[in-house]
This record gives sequence, C-alpha cells and structure tokens, in this order.
Amino acid sequence: MPAIALIGALDTKPAEYAFLRDRIGELGASSVLIDVGVLGEPGLSALAQSHTITRQTVAQAGGGELDELRRVGDRNSAMTVMGRGAAVIVLELVARGEVDAVLAVGGSNAAYVMAEVCAALPLGLPKVLVSTIAAGDTTAYVREADLTLMYPVVDINGLNRLSRPVLANAAAACVGMASAPRESTDDGALVAVSMFGVTTVCGSSVVTGLDEHGIEAVTFHCTGVGGRTLESLVRSGGVQAVADLTTTELADELVGGVCSAGASRLTAAASAGVPQVVSVGALDMVNFYGPERVPSQFQTRHLYPHNPAVTLMRTSVDECAELGRRIAARINPSTGPVAVLFPHQGLSQLSVPGAPFHDPAADHALYTNLRATLRADIVVHDFDTDINDPAVSAAAVDLLATWLEKETR
Repeated sequence: MPAIALIGALDTKPAEYAFLRDRIGELGASSVLIDVGVLGEPGLSALAQSHTITRQTVAQAGGGELDELRRVGDRNSAMTVMGRGAAVIVLELVARGEVDAVLAVGGSNAAYVMAEVCAALPLGLPKVLVSTIAAGDTTAYVREADLTLMYPVVDINGLNRLSRPVLANAAAACVGMASAPRESTDDGALVAVSMFGVTTVCGSSVVTGLDEHGIEAVTFHCTGVGGRTLESLVRSGGVQAVADLTTTELADELVGGVCSAGASRLTAAASAGVPQVVSVGALDMVNFYGPERVPSQFQTRHLYPHNPAVTLMRTSVDECAELGRRIAARINPSTGPVAVLFPHQGLSQLSVPGAPFHDPAADHALYTNLRATLRADIVVHDFDTDINDPAVSAAAVDLLATWLEKETR
C-alpha cells in the first residue's frame, strides 16, 4: 500500500487536507500529514485520526523553534525554516521507505515549501503541487525537479463544487503514480551532454557515439533551466561524466540574456572531480525574446530572428574575450580529467563561414583569452572545423570513453 506525504499548512487549509487524506484512504493508500503552518492553530478536522508530523517537529528539523517563529511573526523567515524542515523530514521518510509520493496544495507559500522539498528528493519519486501559481511563471518553484503542477481554477479556499474534483484528481494522480511499478535504474555510467538547437548535430552525435561504446547519455537543453539541471545532477552524483559542449548559457549570464543558468554554471564537474569535455558551443549568441523585447541598449547590435519568439544577438569581441576567461576560471579548479575542444570554423550553425554570425575576430578573442587563462596542464584540442563537424563529437566520445573505462578497471 503506497503512502503519500501531504505537506501543508493545517491552520489555513484543514478542510482541504482532510479531504485529501480521506480521498487517498478511499483509493487504498495511506497518508502522512506534515504540518508547515506557523501563525494560526491547526484545524482538528485535519489532525483527527491521522499520522501527523507536527509543526513543532518541522520547525526543529529546519533549525528553528516554533514559539520563536510565532513570536517574531515574520512569514518570510518562518517559511524558510519550515521549508527547510519539511525537506529534511520528507527525505528521511523516503529513505526509510515510508513515503512513496508527495502532494501539496495552496498558494505561493505552499509552492515554496514544496520546491524546497522537491529539491531534496530523488528523480522519479512522484511530486504533485496544486496551486494557483501553476498558471504563472513557475521557474522559482519547479527549479530542477520533476514536479507535476495542477492549476486549481479557483483559489484554494475551502471545499466547493470546483475545488473538490481538482483535489480528488490530485489525490488520484498521486496514488496512481505511487502505485505504478517503478522503472529500474540501469547500471553503468551516465553522461550528461549539453545541447542547443544550433549544436544539435554535435550533441546527438556524442549520444550516438557513446551508445556504441555501451555508455548511456542524456541531453540537456541549454535554456537556463537545462544548465541548472545539469549542474544539479552532477552535484547529486547522478552522472559519471559530462560532455559540456554547449556552454552558451554563460553568454546570457554575462550579457543579460534570457537563458542564463547563473553563476554556478560550469562549476559542478570541476568541484566534484567528474570527468568533463568542455567546448564553446553557441557562445556566438545571446538569447532574447521577440524583437520588441530586446533591451534598448542592444537594438543597434547584430541581431538575428531565430523565430518570432526568439531573437539572437551576436556576441562581440570584448564579450567573447571575457567568456574565454570565464570558461577557463571555472574549469581550472577541476580535480578530475578535463579537456577543451575548440572548433575554429564556427561555434554553432550560425557562425560558420557565410552564416549570419560568422565573426573570426570574436572567435579569436574567445580562443586566445581562454588559452591565456587556462591551467597549463589542461589540454586544448584544436579543430579546423565547426562544432557540428563529426571530428569534434568523435573526439569527445573518445576522451570520455577512455576516461570512463579507466575508472571501471
């Protein structure tokens, strides 16, 4: 019988959580109520006849004391503590095999707590959030988790003819996912590959080449969240090597594009000692939305409409010089095997000779500053081709296969 962790504020949502608890029971599963409310008193209807982890326990797990949180009355600080505590508790329950799925309902506070919980949980464990934030920008809540979102249509404010079927469906979805047979985790090494539309040929060739060596690879789309997810997976120990051939998100971080993955991009493998092959894929561009949303200071720059919703801007000589220095600075601390592949005839499909972003001076600035800043013992492999040429992907496959084979001896 699967068990569902119901995470929520039992002072403001007692009826909703009592409904979910009862519905889960009717479906043949059990539930654990985890109370993350702070300011009010928990509703008795939700607590009765339930396995409940109290708010006092959650606060302590988060490094705080409930009485002090209530005395201060700062909702922001309280949610920080309760989110951290809920994550600790749920992770322990999952590790002991006492929870098979997690479910939360509510507004932005419930979404924040759920985000903290999901960030600590393994990939594949069912995670469902019913929240009004599901119809807006959910980036801050989904983060890098495999979180399922449901929009409740109406606010989560009591039970009515609209909220009941939504909550019933959420309960059924959770129980169904938790009851389904789990996919077995394959043995052997897993390689993370970074990819963008204009470097797809390279990334796909790496995946195919590794498969021929019996090595599984997964690709990450470098739109910001893709890079953050890659880094998170490396830090969690979920991959054994990285083919980070598309580092375009660093350009968006530097210039202010919409696909930045933040300052921790290209750092996880270096600090974890995970083997990595690094290249400069799509560093010839910065991403913006439609042309009307390109910042005014860039309107005179070299712009290219990728599609009606995406406008690309060619990186300049100065920007490329700084990107070269940043790549070197982020991989210099590497404690594991690392190599750089540099294609001198195009960083993407758009910068090969004759293409819109062809700019040898900018590419040269990237290369010279990368080499000048790079640790002396890190090898740079030069290619008189563009990044999508088979020679580049073949070199990446050979390096990774060799390193992984040595690790398994």
